[in-house]
Amino acid sequence: MKNISSILIVLVFVNFSTCKYSPTENEQSELRLFTQAEKQLVSSTDKFGLKLFKKVNEFKPEKNLFISPLSVSLALGMTLNGANNSTYDSIRSTLEHPNIPQSEINEAYKSLIKLLTSIDTKVTFKIANSIFHSYAYIFEKEFIDLTKKYFNAIVRALNFSDPATVDIINQWVKENTNGKIEKIVEAIGPDMVMFLINAIYFKGTWKYEFDKSDTRDDWFTQPSGTRSPCKMMTQRGTFDYFENDNFQAIDLPYGNQAFSMSIFLPKQNIDVNDFISSITELDWNSWLTSFKKQDIELYLPKFKLEYEIQMNDILTALGMGIAFDPFKADFTKLYRGRVYISQVKHKTFIDVYEEGTEAAAVTSVEIVVDTALGSYIVMRCDRPFVFVIREKGSGSILFIGKLVKP
Repeated sequence: MKNISSILIVLVFVNFSTCKYSPTENEQSELRLFTQAEKQLVSSTDKFGLKLFKKVNEFKPEKNLFISPLSVSLALGMTLNGANNSTYDSIRSTLEHPNIPQSEINEAYKSLIKLLTSIDTKVTFKIANSIFHSYAYIFEKEFIDLTKKYFNAIVRALNFSDPATVDIINQWVKENTNGKIEKIVEAIGPDMVMFLINAIYFKGTWKYEFDKSDTRDDWFTQPSGTRSPCKMMTQRGTFDYFENDNFQAIDLPYGNQAFSMSIFLPKQNIDVNDFISSITELDWNSWLTSFKKQDIELYLPKFKLEYEIQMNDILTALGMGIAFDPFKADFTKLYRGRVYISQVKHKTFIDVYEEGTEAAAVTSVEIVVDTALGSYIVMRCDRPFVFVIREKGSGSILFIGKLVKP
């Protein structure tokens, strides 16, 4: 899906009431022209974002779902610079990166980060990257330099045997998500040598806010048919809207309209999981060109959720299993010894309310050294809706999710 990152889907329950806004302005943030590499990177993150969302939904079809493909892409994009040979190919293929030199991929990441964090002055959007590594190991200088230059990553060498190190890493996470995600690291094992972490924070005020006085008690119907109480926001106005036999769709802009939340509500006889699994690139591109101004009366539930998932099995299913294999993984551009990814951990937060939306995401790629090289033996016994928050100019998916109970 060429422009999947260009939308944020949220499949919502909609009823209708009264409100005040009649948005007719057509203002847009001014956008510079994209380089070919940037266009290719956006297209690849579109494809990766959609297939990641569909695969996560397959693993947990009955649960609320909320992920940030951009955060996962950035964390693995940093990691990619340390991969070699088949490991490099598998991560690159999973991320759907185009067949261009790695230097151009890095440049595209750098410029995309700069663009997304400066495109709309009325929206707060922050991207932060970091590498925390054990001071007992010497890592490849070129790898460290690349992450600093292209991902603006802070790099810190820490004593991984000191329990206080967990707090140092989690404090960085908390600070860079405005306190919405307090920790990503529970403990540091004896074979762990590096954390590559991305943090994203988003706070956008609706261009056309919902009036709190029009929010009322209502009901939300879950997939099982069970009804649960919710606070339903209401608004009347002119919005970009599209409808076909399978769903209704609306686009709700933030700030200067560079960012928006696009909502896709399946019709009563359409199961949300069936809808997600049936999305094709052809359909998607057609939908994006089909929105037109319409007078709409909208009911949208307030909701807040936190989500956490370990992505090893999902990323393995998408083609990069070799990166998790201690005997086959090749990260010799990161470290001359044998290391591999032990875990890719992802946490998100979202709050949708009358004034706007606040959201955050953290992705941590944990690198461990092959225990055969160390002195330790390690034993590890270890009616819903979809929503995407997007930056419309670049087409980058920031967040994508599914709500089954607000």
